[in-house]
Amino acid sequence: MRAWINGVGWMTPAGCGMGRAGSEQPLCAGQLDIPTRAQVFEEPDKRFGRLDPFSRVGLAAVAFCLRDAGEEHWTEKRPIGIVASSRYGCLGTDVAYLETMLPDGGKLASPNLFAYTLPNCFLGEAALRFGLTGNSLLLNQKDDNGLCAVRFAMEELSWSGQQGVLAGFCDLPFSEMGLEVDFPGSLFFLLGREPDARGVTYGELRLSGDQLFFKDKVVPDFSALVKACLGAHFINRFPGNKFQGKPACRDKEAVKR
Repeated sequence: MRAWINGVGWMTPAGCGMGRAGSEQPLCAGQLDIPTRAQVFEEPDKRFGRLDPFSRVGLAAVAFCLRDAGEEHWTEKRPIGIVASSRYGCLGTDVAYLETMLPDGGKLASPNLFAYTLPNCFLGEAALRFGLTGNSLLLNQKDDNGLCAVRFAMEELSWSGQQGVLAGFCDLPFSEMGLEVDFPGSLFFLLGREPDARGVTYGELRLSGDQLFFKDKVVPDFSALVKACLGAHFINRFPGNKFQGKPACRDKEAVKR
């Protein structure tokens, strides 16, 4: 099974950004700031402000990934799917909703929080916003290397008619219950059947059994795949093509941590 990595985007303690605008490893520990609309989209958007923190973080990473791949704007819907993984999902939103539901017999239960008590809600938000008609699902991440969503996305591409699949993770810590994550935030790759139509791509990804290979080198975990994509020579440039990435939104203080 083969695919091309054509885009990378993230929202982590390092800030929000995309691969072609920088080469620093965005997966890191530290405080995760929930993105505002202005950090992600130029135009006013009341709907973004109503999203819960989990959905904001996931949608931001998807937006930057599609922007990196030149697929953010569309006129016709595209057969692109989304496969995400998460350890804790929207647990923080679930608890926040319960706190509004328990008093007074549920009379003050928040309908806005209730709308986001499923961890796959941001997948629907992304599909509507970006015209994606492929299959979308969220996996309960149990593997230690964090690659379950990427493997599943590779299998999706191999048997479905989709032109691409967004593959990544979204995880927020929930300190109130002592639930922490190694890399808070969200990061997505855009996997395509073919290299980027503009003539730039990060490289070929191959799945053999359970083992992933990027540019014919073994991929031990998710972080290693990100690092390989963002290395000094991470873009294969085809003759006659140039690309200038849009600067990423970055939190410089978070990068230092």
